[in-house]
Amino acid sequence: MKSKVKATPMFKRYYFRLLGRIAIFLFVFLMYLFKREWFYNLIFDPFIWKISIFHILWAIFMFIMIIHIFPNRLITMAQRKSKQIHFEEKQYDRLELLEYVQDMNRKAWKVLLSWLIIDGVFGVLYLTGVIGEVDLWMLVVFYFACDMICIMVYCPFQTHIMHNKCCVNCRIFDWGHFMMFSPTIFMKGFFSWSLFFTACVVLIKWEFTYSAHPERFWSGSNATLDCSKCKDKLCKIKKAYIPKRFNSWDDVTDDEENEN
Repeated sequence: MKSKVKATPMFKRYYFRLLGRIAIFLFVFLMYLFKREWFYNLIFDPFIWKISIFHILWAIFMFIMIIHIFPNRLITMAQRKSKQIHFEEKQYDRLELLEYVQDMNRKAWKVLLSWLIIDGVFGVLYLTGVIGEVDLWMLVVFYFACDMICIMVYCPFQTHIMHNKCCVNCRIFDWGHFMMFSPTIFMKGFFSWSLFFTACVVLIKWEFTYSAHPERFWSGSNATLDCSKCKDKLCKIKKAYIPKRFNSWDDVTDDEENEN
């Protein structure tokens, strides 16, 4: 019988984040449905000096992105693996690494294209006046909750496109903020655009590191990404993805992993 995955400190931390984000989304969504005008005024009207709840939320969002630019122990290994200090080299074939990188890049482009299409639809609706600014901010809050749901519960990109074993092995893990704040590009203003461009900084830093040091991102070359070395165990709810023709990842060779 397989032993159950234990609830690690990292899992508990992310689990409470999950519950918190879902609670925020539900509260905002209910206000959005039934008290939209009142809620809009509550968020954007200043309550002390010229500071509103929106400014506080902006500061929180910026802080979250800044700690991703400078990773620390409070962030899962899925993001920290980009740093040299967390690279534990295995014996690996450079050609296999190159094939893995090419495969992951193709899949990443598919994710990016699908996301741009989704956001493009909302952008057109906004620019043509069908939806307003409050609707786009509601979309951002929805993405804010979905970001943690993808990590902890279910990720459609992992399941249907990337086919990576888990978040720790995810090629696009730090794309979350770019996806989350992508709707803000359609809204004019310092606060909306600063969120988007800071998210782009997080994305560019991640992509630059991936391009320069792909060996840090592959379990075939970085032993830190092996299940036996994992201290996060965020897969307690969302089990690790296993290709259908295998019973476990122990049966998957590096070559077969690259084919998925």
